[in-house]
Amino acid sequence: MAVLEEISQNLQRGKAKIVKELVQQAIDEGIPAKEILEKGLLSGMDIIGEKFKNNEVFVPEVLVAARAMNMGASLLKPLLADGDNTSAGRVCIGTVRGDLHDIGKNLVKMMMEGKGLEVIDLGTDVSPETYVETAVSQNCQIICCSALLTTTMSVMSDVVKEAEKAGIRDHVKIMVGGAPVTEAFCEQIGADKYTADAASAADAAVEICRSLAG
Repeated sequence: MAVLEEISQNLQRGKAKIVKELVQQAIDEGIPAKEILEKGLLSGMDIIGEKFKNNEVFVPEVLVAARAMNMGASLLKPLLADGDNTSAGRVCIGTVRGDLHDIGKNLVKMMMEGKGLEVIDLGTDVSPETYVETAVSQNCQIICCSALLTTTMSVMSDVVKEAEKAGIRDHVKIMVGGAPVTEAFCEQIGADKYTADAASAADAAVEICRSLAG
């Protein structure tokens, strides 16, 4: 359907207003909301995600594409709520206690939403207890921790311990990321997954949710 391709292309260019108009047009044409979401909005975000991974586009382009996606998705939300819209999974994300950086976290959140995941944003300066309480009360499959400072990285280890204490480690996975974080550090603290960039984080989260569902 030509209109879905147009949605995808305009989303990649960050044309929020046009995307919103095209989504409305697709709804008026009777295209199912789920199809508009998957073949229009999400496919456009997928392409942006790949380009971002390959350094073909940068943070500003991702932000405008995500804004366009959110504008289009706002029209679909009430329609999706009626149908059986099972999200790809549920994630809670935040920057760890003592750290107020949020650009990386926000980017990961957008990429994950672009993959159809439901994301609960806990903001910055998040305590280990808050991550775990949210994961339990909101039935999250993944806790995502971001840190931009070497001094706050160690809090991630406390998040893992807190999750172990709560007895949720068999069904809640912990993902870590941020400039000072490494694969070795992830293994050292017993977290489940480290990714180097936002697009990879979104891909990994979808895989994790799939394997837990399976």
